[in-house]
Amino acid sequence: DGLNLVAHIQKNYPQLPVCVITAHGNMELAVKALKLGAFDFVNKPFDLKQLRSMAQAAMKLMEDDENQDVGVATAPAKKGTPSASQNKAVNIIGDSPVMKKLDAIIKKLARSQAPVFIHGESGTGKELVARSIHAQSARKDGPFVPVNCGAIPENLVESEFFGYKKGSFTGANKDTKGLFASANGGTLFLDEVADLPLAMQVKLLRAIQERAIRPIGGDTEIPIDIRILSATHKNLPELVKNHEFREDLYYRLNVISLGMPPLRKRTGDVEILTRFIINQLAERENAEQFTLTDGAINKLNSYDFPGNVRELENVLERATTFCDDHTITENDIHFSTKTNDNDVDDMMSFDLSDGFDDDELEDDNSTTDSTDNDPDSLANVLDKAEKKAILSILKKNDNEKSLVAEKLGISLATLHRKLKKHDIE
Repeated sequence: DGLNLVAHIQKNYPQLPVCVITAHGNMELAVKALKLGAFDFVNKPFDLKQLRSMAQAAMKLMEDDENQDVGVATAPAKKGTPSASQNKAVNIIGDSPVMKKLDAIIKKLARSQAPVFIHGESGTGKELVARSIHAQSARKDGPFVPVNCGAIPENLVESEFFGYKKGSFTGANKDTKGLFASANGGTLFLDEVADLPLAMQVKLLRAIQERAIRPIGGDTEIPIDIRILSATHKNLPELVKNHEFREDLYYRLNVISLGMPPLRKRTGDVEILTRFIINQLAERENAEQFTLTDGAINKLNSYDFPGNVRELENVLERATTFCDDHTITENDIHFSTKTNDNDVDDMMSFDLSDGFDDDELEDDNSTTDSTDNDPDSLANVLDKAEKKAILSILKKNDNEKSLVAEKLGISLATLHRKLKKHDIE
């Protein structure tokens, strides 16, 4: 039968894209074909334009295979620097066995149009992998549209996804296309898809199955040609079990599942990532390259990084801010922890008056001989260092306070207190 033929072609002619035509509404067969490696599918009765578009995409993929290597390449290593495996379009850094396996999987996934569900801990690089899949695919010349599903207010999700017609609701002053239409011809990446409201999950499922959307206030459905990649750090099967996420939508999104490795499982990659990140930071600031002492490398290698690559980036951004002579030592490496929802940071806890009123400290008998007016006193030195760090990271992150707080490893409320303390607008 057709499925056996797909499997046979994939086994014996893996470079040949296979397109499948299925009976109307037979999504189960289409999903099975995609799992077996089919490039894409169309339902009967099919639109000729859609069929032509699918065939052109398949031919483009074959041309790419013939004319160039679109896979993950090994970046030339700088003198004294370990080699880094990285995609030509999107940096995928790492030489560990698990990352080499991930590189191969990404290349394979790029040859398909099947939905991919990317799961794993926060900070493991799920969006980066989604971008890499898109960049190596036949859709690479089309748009890549990422959307954080958890960041859209529930009452705005439908209009953000599908767009709306002028006059369809108060404030709809003109026709506006949504994220699905913006991604037409390319890839739509649904990050934190587990945060979608249940009511919206039904509409998303229909859009995926019908490959069409209806803008709010619209009379007709509009065909769309997109590939959907999705991700979450949550346990989606558990949410399905608890009836917090639709099972049918889960199976539509999870045609192919890709689990991201945490940084602690990527043996040897911490140093490679560290050197890459600090070089990027130096280039961004148009500054001299940073160097690392053996002590700094050992300290980084001995840490588990529960926040994964994102946490490593934050640690290094702080280290480059505070290091002397562009040399990062183990004393410049500081890790953040959280206890009882209170931020505790062994590097950013410069505010010696945290938790006290300034008046109480000034009236304390132990501070009678205070050297607060001495610019070289410990308190003043630490205050200056703290202010310098905050100003530097504010500048690097375009004054995005929530991002700055994350980089510093403190809460947004703590950041606002420190901004007020240092008279920073």
